[in-house]
Amino acid sequence: MTKASIDLQDLRRRIYVKTKAEPSWRFWGLYVHVCKTETLREAYEMAKENDGAPGVDGVTFEAIEAQGADALIEQLRNELIGRTYVPLPARRQEIPKEGGKVRVLSIPAIRDRVVQGALKLILEPIFEADFQPGSFGYRPKKTAHDAVKRVAEAIVQQKTRVLDLDLRSYFDNIRHDRLLEKVAERVDDADIMHLLKVMLKASGKKGVPQGGVISPLLSNLYLNEVDRMLERAKEVTRNGKYTYIEYARFADDLVILIDAYKRHDWLIGAAQKRLREEFDKLQVEINDEKSRTVDLGRGDSFGFLGFDFRYTRSFLRGGVEAVLHAQAQKADGAGTGAQRSVSPTSVATDRTGDKPDQSGSTRLDELLRRWALQRVLQLHQRLGGEEDQAPSGACSETTGLRLEAME
Repeated sequence: MTKASIDLQDLRRRIYVKTKAEPSWRFWGLYVHVCKTETLREAYEMAKENDGAPGVDGVTFEAIEAQGADALIEQLRNELIGRTYVPLPARRQEIPKEGGKVRVLSIPAIRDRVVQGALKLILEPIFEADFQPGSFGYRPKKTAHDAVKRVAEAIVQQKTRVLDLDLRSYFDNIRHDRLLEKVAERVDDADIMHLLKVMLKASGKKGVPQGGVISPLLSNLYLNEVDRMLERAKEVTRNGKYTYIEYARFADDLVILIDAYKRHDWLIGAAQKRLREEFDKLQVEINDEKSRTVDLGRGDSFGFLGFDFRYTRSFLRGGVEAVLHAQAQKADGAGTGAQRSVSPTSVATDRTGDKPDQSGSTRLDELLRRWALQRVLQLHQRLGGEEDQAPSGACSETTGLRLEAME
């Protein structure tokens, strides 16, 4: 594994701390750091570690290494400094899906992956500081396992009415103007904005390429206001330590869980209304055919990150037991496509349902870990496959670039 230089790590740490301390601060003078040799070299090493197929130019890592990677890094640095850098069009590759459909990946050339990686290294700590705790997709120190566990714990706490949302072609329909506006809320650097704009335009008039190194960061930023709204909803409905709403989002997979008590029925309609308002602002369309409201207390189930969640209650030794049935779903991308099942996992609670038993949670952890890595790799392939950096938690992200020391 590579490790970022001390200077680059320190820069990212200082950016993160500044962002956390001053929520309205806009950063300037960032472009010079993108152009630095150490930033470009780190981005190249990350891309090389991840390997991946060549772009439209057909240039492979083997060919680059044969001529010397320093030559490519110096060329890119000169183009960036001279403001002559222009990304190549992404190579389009179709990935078969069920029902005869396909998912189109946009694979940047290696040279463009390096520049995207360099830009991400500088921008990531800014936006990471603003992201919400319920967002788990492709973030440092966040994994699919964490997202699934958050959902499971909410169900144990009797949040069993679930809004299971599907977003229609989310990545393909992100509006560039609105995305750039969101970046500009934190970045006051014309060169950074121009570089990001030409990257986006290289893949079309709208959308972020599923295969771009910087795409996961941008797609999370685009939905950050939705996450903020859900965090506010949790707080305004809070009763002491207990919340009546929980949510988890991994990229474009979003579930909202609402308390089972009938007096909280109004929260279902209120959450749906606010979600539609926020998505309308972004011109993100909810796929009503695939979205649904389920009631686990009535025997319904829903899928999230490859798991099928169910909930039953049984009275054992005078207490209440919540049983979570987790079944690995069939992969929807180019993964194995194998359907596997596991035994139900029991998580005991006290009579109020507020305190999960720790031994049950341990069994739940073991169950989730069994499938989390497999599913996160499938989702990684969905968002970019081997052409993107490996997601955090998949044991392949550069250790030196994590933001563990920044909180």
